[in-house]
Amino acid sequence: MAHEAHYIHPDLKISGFTEHFHKSDVLFEEHLLVWLISGETKIIQGGQTHRFGAGDTLFFPRHELVTVINYPKDGLPHQSVVMHLTSQRLEAYYAKNKVEVKPVPKPGFRTFDKHPLLQSCLASLVPYFDLREPLPEALAAIKIEEAITILRMLAPDIDHLLADFGEPGKINLVDFMEQHYMYNLPMSKFGYLTGRSLTTFKRDFKKTFQTTPQKWLTEKRLDLAHYLIREKKRRPSEVYLEAGFENLSHFGYAFKKHFGYAPKWHEGPPS
Repeated sequence: MAHEAHYIHPDLKISGFTEHFHKSDVLFEEHLLVWLISGETKIIQGGQTHRFGAGDTLFFPRHELVTVINYPKDGLPHQSVVMHLTSQRLEAYYAKNKVEVKPVPKPGFRTFDKHPLLQSCLASLVPYFDLREPLPEALAAIKIEEAITILRMLAPDIDHLLADFGEPGKINLVDFMEQHYMYNLPMSKFGYLTGRSLTTFKRDFKKTFQTTPQKWLTEKRLDLAHYLIREKKRRPSEVYLEAGFENLSHFGYAFKKHFGYAPKWHEGPPS
C-alpha cells in the first residue's frame, strides 16, 4: 500500500509512504505538528524549496497552502508522527492559561529542526502506536498540551497563529492567485481561501482575468515550467510537480500543445 496512517487518537497518528515519492498540495483545516522518523520531505512554498530529514520537526499552520513531497530514503519508508492541534483544543488551552493574544495571522510553515524538547515529546508517542486499543483522551490531552507549551516556549510569536480561530475573509483575488497558482486545488478551495463561495469566485475571476480559472491556471503553470526549464536549465522531470502538474506525460503533452515543442531546456522552438 502506498500510504498508511495508523491513528491511536483522532488527533494523533503515525503516517507512512512507501512509494518512490508522494506529492500533494495541501490545505490543512487544523494546525499540524509533524516529526519525521525516516525518509525525506520537500516543502515548496512561495517559490522556495526546503528539504527535511529524520529527526526534523515541522509545523504547518491551518488554512496555509503548501506543496509537500515525501520520499523514502536509505532503504527506509517515509514515516512521521503527526499531531493535530485542533481549534477546539487550542481555544480550551488559551482560555485555561488566560493568555491574551491579538490574533495577527503570520502565514508560512515553520521548522524546529531537531530540537530536543519537541523530539522527546513526539518520540514518546511512538510506543503508543503498538497499543491494540485507542489512547485514552486524558493521556492524549497531556501530550498535546505539552507540545503546545513547548511550541510557545520556542517561538512566543506563534500565539498569533495558534490563538487565531477566524475563517478566511474576502481578499484581493489578483494578489492571491499570482502567489498560489501552482497549487493543484479544487476551485472550491481557491474560493474558500479568498473568502468567496465557488459561484462568486468563478464570477469574480472571469470579471478580473477575462478568462476561466482553469485556463488561466494552466497557462500560468506552463509559463512557470517554461521559465524553469529554459532559464534555470532544469529538467522537465524536476519542475512539473513544482509548477502544479500531477503527471509528467500530461505535462509534456500540454507543454508541446502550448509552446509547439517538447519541454527540453537544450532545445529551442522550431525555426
